[in-house]
Amino acid sequence: MNDEQRAAIRDNAKYLRQVRPIDPEEIHEYVAGQPHPAAVRQVLREEATDLGLLEREDGRFEPVEEGPTDLTFRGVEALPGGITRRIEDRLVEQYGSGWPDGESGDELRHLIREFKRRYLRGEPVTYDAPTALGYAIYHLAPYFAAAQYVLADLAADGRLPRHLRVLDVGAGVGGPALGVDHLLSEDALVEYHAVEPSDAADLLESLLDETGRNFHPTVHRERIEAFDSDEPYDLILCANVLSELQEPVEILADLLDALADDGSLVAISPADRNTAIGLRRIEREVEAQYDATVYAPSVRLWPGERPGIDSWSFDRNPSIEVPAFQRRLDEGERGPDPPPHPAGDEAPERHQGDGEFVNVDVQYAYSVLRTDGERAIEYSPDPERTAKMAEMERHVTERIDCAAVKLSPNLADEGNPLFLVGDGSQREDQFAVLTESSALNRPLERADYGDLLRFENVLVLWNGDEGAYNLVVDGETVVDRMPV
Repeated sequence: MNDEQRAAIRDNAKYLRQVRPIDPEEIHEYVAGQPHPAAVRQVLREEATDLGLLEREDGRFEPVEEGPTDLTFRGVEALPGGITRRIEDRLVEQYGSGWPDGESGDELRHLIREFKRRYLRGEPVTYDAPTALGYAIYHLAPYFAAAQYVLADLAADGRLPRHLRVLDVGAGVGGPALGVDHLLSEDALVEYHAVEPSDAADLLESLLDETGRNFHPTVHRERIEAFDSDEPYDLILCANVLSELQEPVEILADLLDALADDGSLVAISPADRNTAIGLRRIEREVEAQYDATVYAPSVRLWPGERPGIDSWSFDRNPSIEVPAFQRRLDEGERGPDPPPHPAGDEAPERHQGDGEFVNVDVQYAYSVLRTDGERAIEYSPDPERTAKMAEMERHVTERIDCAAVKLSPNLADEGNPLFLVGDGSQREDQFAVLTESSALNRPLERADYGDLLRFENVLVLWNGDEGAYNLVVDGETVVDRMPV
C-alpha cells in the first residue's frame, strides 16, 4: 500500500469517527485502487494510537472514550492458556520435546537455582536466551498476577486513562506487560513501550504477540540510561528491576520527568525482606530529594512528615494455578550427572516433584509515586484527637487513639494475628497485635492492604526484642476502616 492510500484511509477514519463506527469494508470503497478491507484494517490498527481508535470484536473501530478506565477486577486465577502454550513452544524450539528431562531439564533447573542465588546475594544476572527461558518458567506467572493487583487499585481510583501510554522499564520476559494487557486492553487503548536491553527481549517480543487487539507494543533494545522519548507517559512501570540498577534513585528522578502531569510511576519488587526494604529506602530518597509524592501504599498522613525507618511492607494475594511448564520441569527426570552446585554453597536436598521449581505465590512490595501532590488517602489527622507515631515513646503503657495505614498481611505464623501499620511519621516499626477479636475491632483483619484504619483505646507497648512498638488490639479497642 502506498503513502497516498494510507493517507486516504487516515482521512476517512478521521471523518467517520465523528459519525459512526469505522468499518474497513466501507473505507476501502473510498480509497483509490480500493485496497482489500483486510489491508485497510491493518492500516487502522497501525494508526490506532495516533487516531485514538479502539478495535471492536466485530472488526470495526470506534473512538476511545475520554476519562478513566472502568473495569471489573476479580483477581487472577491462572496464566492464560495462550501464554502458557507460547512459552512451551519456545522451550521445545530451544531444547526439543523432552525439554523437562535429562540434560536440558538439568540445565534449566541449574539456571533457575543460579539466578535465584545471585538475586538473593544482590549479584547481577546476565539474561542470555536459556536464562530468559528459566526466568519465564519460574517468575513470569506471579509477576503477571502482581502487576494486575497493583494496577487494578490505581484503576479503581480513576488514575488510569482509557487512552493509556505506558513505559515499562526493564521489561524482562514480559510478565508485567502481559498483566497490563490482560487487565486493561478490553477497556482501554494501550500504547506500550518496553525498554529491555538483554536477550530477554527476544522472548518478550514473542510473548507480546499474545496481547489483545488494543494493546500496541514497541520494544526498545537499549538501557534505560540511553533511552530518550519526547512524549509523556501516563504510567511508568519499574517491575522487579530497581534492585538491579546501579543508580535507582537517579533513574527514578529522570523517569518522574517523563511522567504526564497526572501520571503515576509504579515500582514493584519481590516481597523478600532485603528487596522490599530496599524499595522503601529508594522511595524515601526519591521523595526527599525530588518533587515526588508517595501516592500509595505508605501514605504520609501527617503534613511534613516522612518515615524514619524502611519497614518490611508487602502485600499478599491468593496463589495462582501452577502453570503446566512449572509442573513439568519440577517433575522432570534428572540426568545422571547434574551440573555442579555453585562453589561455596551446600547442595540442597531436593527431589523430583518436590515443588522446588513451582512459584505461584503472589507476594510483592510496591510504591506509587506522583508529581501532582495527589495521594490515595487524602486525610490529615486531628492532632487534638490523634497520637502521632513519631511520638509513640510518650504513650508506652497508655491507651491512645491513632490513625494508620495497614501495610502487611497477617505476619504471624501462629498465635495472635500481627500487622505492620504506619502513619508516615514512624521512627520505629509499629505492629497492630490482635489479642482479642470482637465485632468492634474486626476491621483490622478484614481491611485490605493500604486501607486507612482508626484505632480507639489501643494499648501501646514497647517490644525490646524487635525494637518496635506493639499496638495491642483487645476487647476494649475499637478499629474502624475509614472512608477516604
